Amino acid sequence: MRNNRGYQPRVEKKDAHRINQHIRGIQEVRLVGENIEAGVYKLTDALRMADEQELDLVEISPNAEPPVCKIMDYKKFVYEQKKREKVLKAKSTQVVIKEIRFGPQTDEHDYEFKRKNAEKFLKEGSKLKAFVFFKGRSIIYKDQGQILLLRLAQDLEEHGKVEAMPVLEGKRMIMFIAPKKKK
Repeated sequence: MRNNRGYQPRVEKKDAHRINQHIRGIQEVRLVGENIEAGVYKLTDALRMADEQELDLVEISPNAEPPVCKIMDYKKFVYEQKKREKVLKAKSTQVVIKEIRFGPQTDEHDYEFKRKNAEKFLKEGSKLKAFVFFKGRSIIYKDQGQILLLRLAQDLEEHGKVEAMPVLEGKRMIMFIAPKKKK
């Protein structure tokens, strides 16, 4: 909703869980947590117990009968959850695929130039998609394209391993090479 000045008011982000006084519409809760006896308590008693321990009453499972709540430090819980997500995100790796295009009758100088680039891509840790593109009637040289790709695979043997042998798809003959793991 915009006001008369044209900018939108800032909206507070809603927490994933209801905590303390925001737990409404229920009489009893099943209480779990450290330093307490698990069981079913009146909501007011559960809030008092959380207040005595200077912690928060957090609704974990609102759909259960009665809803399940836990006494804990909510800000610490959210902080640790974000920290775990950050660590998981850091451990996941993004796969980058670099492409190198050849013609069926690529001459020696161009081949060497593209081979050096392919070597650089594999050293960086990127996957390599090498393909020979056949224009017009050059499809009759598909055996030359296959020989070219196999030669590239052989030249890059110490930097990467072939994931997929050369395959003709339409007017392209494609081969994938993955980088070798560093020891």
